Amino acid sequence: MRRSSTPAARLAALLLGVAPLAVTGPLAGPPAAGSPAASAVEPGTPDLERGDLLTHRPLRTVAALPSARSTELVTYVSKGVDGRRIVVSGTVALPTTTPPKGGWPVVSWAHGTTGTADVCAPSADTADGPAHSYVGRMNQTLDRWIAAGFVVVQTDYEGLGTPGDHPYMHGPSARRTVEDVVRAARALDRRVGRDYVVAGHSQGGQAALFAAGPTNARTDIRLRGVVSIAPGGVGLSQTAPYVQSNQPGADAAVRFLPPLLLGAEAGDEDIDASAWLTETGNRLLSVGRSACVEQVQAAAEGVRAVDIFRTDVDISALGRYLRRHELPGPRLSVPAMVAQGTADAAVGKPGIDHLVAGLCEQGADVTYAVYEGADHRGVVEASYDDAVAFARTVLAGRAPTTTCG
Repeated sequence: MRRSSTPAARLAALLLGVAPLAVTGPLAGPPAAGSPAASAVEPGTPDLERGDLLTHRPLRTVAALPSARSTELVTYVSKGVDGRRIVVSGTVALPTTTPPKGGWPVVSWAHGTTGTADVCAPSADTADGPAHSYVGRMNQTLDRWIAAGFVVVQTDYEGLGTPGDHPYMHGPSARRTVEDVVRAARALDRRVGRDYVVAGHSQGGQAALFAAGPTNARTDIRLRGVVSIAPGGVGLSQTAPYVQSNQPGADAAVRFLPPLLLGAEAGDEDIDASAWLTETGNRLLSVGRSACVEQVQAAAEGVRAVDIFRTDVDISALGRYLRRHELPGPRLSVPAMVAQGTADAAVGKPGIDHLVAGLCEQGADVTYAVYEGADHRGVVEASYDDAVAFARTVLAGRAPTTTCG
């Protein structure tokens, strides 16, 4: 088998730190038994495009969905916050059902906050992994999408599991990665349809609403609607000033600060969050660089807000950056379902009520579903039946019921 010298293989080798891999053509079906553990797919043109599939190999860890025909770990091309081509990792899980005319429908899952370190990437999850309590629980619901006949694709996002830093809560970056993994799935298997929905939770709920923004000129894939579950990003720019102000309740907000600061550093080269922090604040930031969200929150236990920021530092640049990524975000171009639980202590219902009202004022088609007693993670399970019904409606070209008057 010849060694590859294609741009795709060279980029994969350079950014992933591996030897160039053997080239195969785009697959008509799942990889044959005995195929290479990973292979670079030769692009159709010399220049790499967003969504080009770079490598793929069977995934047999707990990150694979049990009801799937197969789950592949993939790397693909996307565009980073600096405008350059980047490598992103993710997974593609195929259903066992017979594909309908036009191919299987697709749900592109945008995951919630796991952290900003590479070990927090959902595709790298293990049974004892630092993000497993979240990823494993989400995969239980995603497995139900597989059983319902959907292809489930999951991006790890920019810089999470691949070289570079993760620009946490960067709306346009997240949008590109959830779009481009659909393109990679279609390159992997031609039975994957081009019609898709984006479904996301928390951090991914923000990503879903950014994905619903104005469409671009490419027509190789068609977004039909989005499901945004307990979306983060409402009042995003107020978290750091709230901690800095040391108002009542600010101590509890400390645990949400490290990923925001690290994400802003990744998203804006002019931001150096560590320069704003005390020794205590920088210790917490260091935990975020190597651990996942639950370990960061454990490290934040007992840390006081007054001990985080140096006195008299100006963090207005952070606020300006985060305001560009706050919801409601761009005007929606497709229908959206927003799901929220009444017992959510991480994303409060009043903020989502306000978000939905703002989306309606923009002229969006929004289906707002509220689940009594559901907490921040439980709302994903509680909203599943309604989310699937919404997806089937928009994929069929029908208009869903709207909450907006």
